[in-house]
Amino acid sequence: MKIIPTTARISPTRTLLPMEPFSRLNALENRLDKLFSPLLATGNGTSVESPIPTLWSPLVDITEDDKEYVIKAELPELKREDVKVTLDQGELSISGSRQMAKEEHGRRYHRVERSYGSFLRNFTLPEGVEASKVVAEFHDGILKVHLPKDEIAQTKTIEVKVH
Repeated sequence: MKIIPTTARISPTRTLLPMEPFSRLNALENRLDKLFSPLLATGNGTSVESPIPTLWSPLVDITEDDKEYVIKAELPELKREDVKVTLDQGELSISGSRQMAKEEHGRRYHRVERSYGSFLRNFTLPEGVEASKVVAEFHDGILKVHLPKDEIAQTKTIEVKVH
């Protein structure tokens, strides 16, 4: 999804450029990521575990049509039994854990960029979701949670008669 900024700035060449209000924040986040990377190189080709725990949050897409909302979460390298989906008082929770494989004898890691460990994502359900009919499916590392709308919340087309 591309966010179109509502403000603009003028470049030194007098060309109108879009404002990027979060560019400094993104640069700071990138520097912090490098500082607190999950593995620290020792300089001799081996790695040392970072004392700082890594957290990860699966990426999700949320879509809606006339009949339902769908939450689609990327959970690579997880099995169905590694994922828990709960619904409690209008809040949907997706939780689980992805463990890093044990280092094999003779194999050294030079870079580890993927995050491991436990995760938890919470979503407040919109009004009109039939909680008793929520279903989840898991296939090829993708979790899909279907949140059907009740009859009142479903979009209805009303024909307008012309006299």
